[in-house]
Formats: sequence, structure tokens, C-alpha cells
Amino acid sequence: MSQPQKSKKQTRRRFIQIASLGAAAVVTDAFLIEPKRVVITRHRLPVVGKSASGESVRFVQLTDLHLQPGDARMRQIAKNVKELKPDFVVFTGDSIDRSDRIPELGKFLDMLDPATPKFATVGNWEYWGNVNFSDLGKTYADRNGRLLINETAAFLHGGQRVLVSGLDTEQGGSPSLTLALRNVEPAANHVVLAHCPIQREQIAAEISRNQNDPSLPDLSRYSIQCVLSGHTHGGQVTAFGAAPYCPPGSGRYVRGWYKDASPPLYVSRGLGNSIFPARFCATPEIACFDWMLEKTV
Repeated sequence: MSQPQKSKKQTRRRFIQIASLGAAAVVTDAFLIEPKRVVITRHRLPVVGKSASGESVRFVQLTDLHLQPGDARMRQIAKNVKELKPDFVVFTGDSIDRSDRIPELGKFLDMLDPATPKFATVGNWEYWGNVNFSDLGKTYADRNGRLLINETAAFLHGGQRVLVSGLDTEQGGSPSLTLALRNVEPAANHVVLAHCPIQREQIAAEISRNQNDPSLPDLSRYSIQCVLSGHTHGGQVTAFGAAPYCPPGSGRYVRGWYKDASPPLYVSRGLGNSIFPARFCATPEIACFDWMLEKTV
């Protein structure tokens, strides 16, 4: 065998070895390492108006938990949440994906601080898994929580009025901001929970439609600080950040902030997996928000 031919074979063999090692590393990370990791991302919500109250509120967003029996990560996630000392916690859907997983949600909620209020909405998997919403609502209510499906919770924090609206999910449900805000007085401090990111555009369209129809309530009076979503899992398995696939209801949104239009949108990568137990370059996330409230009263 001539030297050049031998050199080419050695180079090809070396390339195959390196490629095989690289593929093995990716598979190991995607199935065994990254799904078990959790990072905390921190965000600030500034005052929209001109009158800051001097009061701030901290809340944590948990989404797409897809709780499974015996998931050892849940205790660490609960510990991380408690260490952040939030004033309230929001759940933006797909906490469970089967009706018989309601007890798992109860176990997880029991790990959180019982004094911390919790507000939740549903995602597509609660519908697809035939979850009993009455039982789901009771599970939250028994642990200082409230399930919001086209409903709004209004409360005072530091003397300032705060609204948390939870919309039904676009995939499987019938979201309506109009219904969520019925009999609710506007407040400058307002966040909306909507599982599917595409609902941001539906919210904007609903506000515009109502403005053009005097028979409908004027939703533009409700100052929405931001919309919080999940659903995408940050792409779940990405090509170093680029998501080749996101589920229906994602629209053009994958992860992080979208402030290019109103209302601003934050899409969390969430904490669990669906379809298959892998993540790559889409590390599970607990999102923590420090929110400077506007003076309202």
C-alpha cells in the first residue's frame, strides 16, 4: 500500500472516531445530563408608568413541569424556589399530563412554602391527558393556590393593587381575555399567564377588536406589564440554540424575551419534557422576576 493511500485511510478512521465520540457526548448530554440540570434566570420588570410606588414584588414562574412519579429533581426545584423567597409563584401550564398525576402535583406543592400564594393556569397536556379540572383546582386551593382559567386574581402587595390573569390554553381550550377580566377593575400592575406563546398575538388582536366594538369592554384600559408563557421547552432539542421544531401554538417564539410588540412576552424553557426524555441546548429553567410596582392607590 502506498503511503498516501495509507494516510488517507488513517485520516478517515480518525475522523470517524472523533465523530463517534462527539455523537456519544451529545447523546449523553441530551438524555442523561441536561434534563437533570436546572438553572435560575433572573429578570426585572420596570415601571410602565411614571409613578413608581417604591414597592417591589418577587415572583417565580414554573412551567411545563410534566410531573412524573419519583422525579428526584422536584425536591431540588422546590428548594431553589423557597431559597428565592418569592412573594408568589405562578404555574403556566402542563404541570401534569395525565389525570392520575394530580397526586404528584400535590406532593410537589407540599414541598413549597405553604404561606406563599400560588396562581396557575392550564396547558394543552392537561386537556390531552383528560385531567379533571375540578380536582386540579382543589389541589391548588388546598395549598394556598388558585387555578385561573379565563379568570383574574386581584390582591394588594405593599398597598399596591396587582392583577394576575390566567387564560385558557390556545391548544385544547378557549382563551378569552374579555372573560378573564369581567367584573375586574383595571390596575397598572398586571401580568397575564398564557401557556402558548402565540396567545400574545391573540391578546393584542382581542384588545384591538374590542376597541372597535363599543358593545365590548375596552381592554386597553388594562395595562398588561407582560405575558408569561411556556409550551416550547425552549425547543427542547436544539441545534446549538436553533430550534428545528416547536409545537403548534408556539408561533415564532422559542425562548426568552420578546419586547418587539405589546404586550411584552417572556417564554420560559420550562422544567420537564414531553414526547421523549431529552434536552439539548435548552436547559430546564426556573424564571425569577423582580417587579417594581407602579403606584395605584
